[in-house]
Order: sequence, then C-alpha cells, then structure tokens
Amino acid sequence: MKQNTCAVISGIGSYVPSKRVSNDDLAKLVDTSDEWIYSHTGIKNRHIADEKEATSDLAVKAAERALEKAGCPVSEVDMILVATATPDYLGFPSTACIVQDRIGAENAAAMDIVAACTGFIYGLETARVFIETGTYRNVLVIGAEVLSKITDWKDRNTCVLFGDGAGAALVSAQAAETSMKESLKRGILSSYLASYGKDAEVLLRPAGGTRVPFIPGTTPPEDLCLRMNGRKVYTFAVSVLGKTIETLLAKTGLSLQDIKYIVPHQANVRIIEACAKRLDIPLDKFFLNIKEFANTSSASIPIALTDMEQRGLLHPGDLILTVGFGGGLTYGGNLLYW
Repeated sequence: MKQNTCAVISGIGSYVPSKRVSNDDLAKLVDTSDEWIYSHTGIKNRHIADEKEATSDLAVKAAERALEKAGCPVSEVDMILVATATPDYLGFPSTACIVQDRIGAENAAAMDIVAACTGFIYGLETARVFIETGTYRNVLVIGAEVLSKITDWKDRNTCVLFGDGAGAALVSAQAAETSMKESLKRGILSSYLASYGKDAEVLLRPAGGTRVPFIPGTTPPEDLCLRMNGRKVYTFAVSVLGKTIETLLAKTGLSLQDIKYIVPHQANVRIIEACAKRLDIPLDKFFLNIKEFANTSSASIPIALTDMEQRGLLHPGDLILTVGFGGGLTYGGNLLYW
C-alpha cells in the first residue's frame, strides 16, 4: 500500500486582546447604535489592542498556543508564515521574522503573506505545497491583525466593522495511505486561490506607500487609515464566496452533504446570508462568531477554527471548507480533513 505525505493541522491556537468594545461603546464615538450595527453586520463586540500591543505581540501568543496544542518543540518549526495587513513595520522587517525571534524558532525561515482577509487561506496552501514536496515538515501559519491602529474612528461606515486578534495553525507532515478512496481522513485536501486586481482600490490605505508617500504636514492623517467601498466589496464577496465553494466541490467531486462546516471569513453576516440563499445552503452549515470578534481580517478563520475546537465542534475526519475574500482583491478557500 503506497504512502505519501499529507499536510495536517496538528495544532491550533488564538489570542485576542482583553479590551472588549461593544456597539454601545462605539455609539458614544460616532452617530450609530447597537441596533443598527447588529442588524447590518451581525456584530455586537470586538476586541481592541492596547497602545503598546503590535501585531507581532498577538501573533506570538497565538503561535505559542498552537505549538503547545500540537506538542511540537519550537526547534522543529521549519518555516513561519504570517498573513497580515497590519505589519509591525512598513515593508521590512517582516512581522514573521519578529515572531521567529521571539518564539525562539532558530531553525525556521520566515516571511509575511500580503493577501488581506484571504491571507490565512493563502498561507495554508503555501504550507501544504512546502510539506507535500518534502521541503519542510512543520510550517507555522499565522493570521494576525491590529486593525484598530489603521481605522478612522470618526468614519462610522468602517470603524464599527473591525477588531484585533490572531490565530495560528501548525501544519505538519504526516504519512497518508492513498491507495484506497476513503483512506485519506486528515490533511489539506485541496485549495483554490484567486484574485481580482482590477478592483484593487475599493479596499485600501490611500497613503503611506510608494504610490502616495506620506509627507509630514501635507498628507491628511485619515489617508493613512483604511478606506472601503462597501457596496462594491459586498457585491464582490457574495459572488466569489459562492464561486469558491462550487469550485472546490467540483475539483474534488464532493458535495455539500460531505462538508461538516463551512468556515467563512467573518466580515458581515449579511454577506454569508446572501451567499447561503444563492446556493441554497442552510445557514447553520456556516460557522459564525463575528458577533463577538467582528472582522479580524486574516485572523478571522484561525480564530473561528480555534473557537470551534474549544466548543467541541471539530472531530478527526470532519471535512471543513474555509472560504474568504479580502483586499487586493483576493479570494479563495481550502478543503481539509480535521
């Protein structure tokens, strides 16, 4: 019976800051209300980093929890991938290198992935390829964001949407018997990654890069914060969520009935509801925890997976479909056996 290597999530962990901000708290800052935010987004609370917390601080804590869960010594981590839209520093050094040093992963390569809210999905597929080709045995994939520090807290259309947090998964090599159709019961089965750069500017930070450099005394401070065309993002998201689910099922010959849970990027409940209606998928097939954490971009899916495991919802052999979309624009998903 022939054996090869599959890429398995051997441990997962998350971390969110202790400061919890409710919709009522935000209503004291901008003209909004708990009823409006919740009815339009499904969000009730979000967790916000303190002034001294950077993205790497959150990432380190999530990473250490994932490694502890996996029972993997840090010396055996071969690579660290950090998906983030809010790095500690602009351009370099990478946040992944900072994490590598702080957790003591002396043998690990490190790099950031810039795919916004789809970053963790891109990271899992990157880890899978490194592992299945035999290049590495343990790849730490982290999604981490401190979006509160690039949010315009005077813009009621965006400030109500986002939260801070980090989630990490250790993806490890495991021998898999593949001669029998039903023998592969763990590991990342398939992924679908895509982009639509034509609409890149519907979700962006206008200034601070080489296209529009920051000029002290000239650049408006709000241009350093994220900006979003909500209508265009909504239309894009509903379309590509459905496309991603259908593509992954077609690639693998599986059906919706085979999927235990769909774990979407936690951006807006209305997007998930519209997708579910369009594809005639029961809403309870989707795992949602946006009510507590809001949109944490690249961290939302690993935070959700950790939440699910802690609730006892995930069992070995369960087939999970992750699906997301984000700035770039990027989108995609993974099919994996837990």
